[in-house]
Amino acid sequence: MMTTNTVNNLTVEQCAERIAYLAEFILPERFATLERAVGQRTNYMTLLAENMFHPQNASALVRHCEAFGVQNIHTVETLCRFNPNLNIVRGTDKWVDIHRHASTADALRALRADGYRIVATSPHHESCTPETFDVRRGKFAIVMGTEKTGISDEVFAEADEFLKIPMCGMVESLNVSACAAIIVYMLSERMRREVDEWRLSDDERTRLLYRWMADSVRDADALLLRGGFSE
Repeated sequence: MMTTNTVNNLTVEQCAERIAYLAEFILPERFATLERAVGQRTNYMTLLAENMFHPQNASALVRHCEAFGVQNIHTVETLCRFNPNLNIVRGTDKWVDIHRHASTADALRALRADGYRIVATSPHHESCTPETFDVRRGKFAIVMGTEKTGISDEVFAEADEFLKIPMCGMVESLNVSACAAIIVYMLSERMRREVDEWRLSDDERTRLLYRWMADSVRDADALLLRGGFSE
């Protein structure tokens, strides 16, 4: 797969030229699908998975983010590796970027540096719900904790806000996969309705589309060399 760093070494104009060239080797319907999906991608919200050890839950997070247009997932793997099951993700990991951090502190520091609010999910702390969370107040990162114990004390202490899914029955909380599905769907839908600048920038969309096309066209590297593109 073509890496983000490789694409970032090119100018936006160079990416656009390569898109136009590779479009000759892809069906128009497929090109339209890629353009449509890129147009719905967002960096306004992201997820941080902290020591998620079940492959099926890691897989579900990837599928949820891909389905609802969340481009980036961040992970902390100090206790266990974030390892989606290939039979479950079924290729959706090809369209989502996973950023692995050495520690929870590193992840929180990187997210804050990029302008994200830290929003921790916890059934034991009342702050807001998916209906009342203020999506308009700026970019946000939803932190999903490990399956058995939830978010770490470090996240609990550093979080700007807490998010809770209210329960009506005897069950206190949902599993990680179900919780993530509800939160990602509801907040991504509200974000699109209530936030003006939720989409990727024009430059980000161009770079992402080129990366996707390079990964979708067979022998893209050889074709680009044949077309006179040296990098």
